[in-house]
Amino acid sequence: MEMTQDKPRKKPGRPLSFDREHALESAMLVFWRYGYEATSLNDLTSAMGITPPSLYTAFGDKERLFLEAVEYYLEKKPCFFASIAAEALTAKESIRSYLEVIAVSQSDPNQPPGCMVVTSATNCTAASSHVQEVLADYRKQMESGIKVRLDRGITEGDLAADTDTAALASFFVTVIHGMSTQARDNASREKLLAIGAQAMRAWPDPV
Repeated sequence: MEMTQDKPRKKPGRPLSFDREHALESAMLVFWRYGYEATSLNDLTSAMGITPPSLYTAFGDKERLFLEAVEYYLEKKPCFFASIAAEALTAKESIRSYLEVIAVSQSDPNQPPGCMVVTSATNCTAASSHVQEVLADYRKQMESGIKVRLDRGITEGDLAADTDTAALASFFVTVIHGMSTQARDNASREKLLAIGAQAMRAWPDPV
């Protein structure tokens, strides 16, 4: 019988010598504060406490690191509407609560101001078009989620049957984007909360 040699076992890859999640969070904060294009590789490696080869090994290139950082941001920050929409609130209470959460989050002194999904890839060059498209899609998802809750509000009697929920959702998303810009300009928490409260005055009469 012919004897066959066992193939040599492939050596396992070298384990990471750093906390990957901690490094990802550090990268998220840098991208969030300075934006995608303005953030350099040196900015990232300095904040993450790793070398460029380690960054590429663990995360790939700068774009892939940024997109993973955005996903991490969406998991950790109250940027999207789904959790509030699932609570036992009326449609109006849901929107009011969301605006308050956004105001508090975007003015948190322990993190960069504003919303990373809104501000981190504006005014980019054509080379960053894919990054811009991904963030635009996330923003569309947020608007779509708000519209779904408003549509449910019609069914539940919180809004009149002829309410233009698409326009109303667009209005509140525009307010949220404006709050992010205000936060980047160092607006106080009180000012952001006042903006949200003023926006709620546009809530249509249910009758």
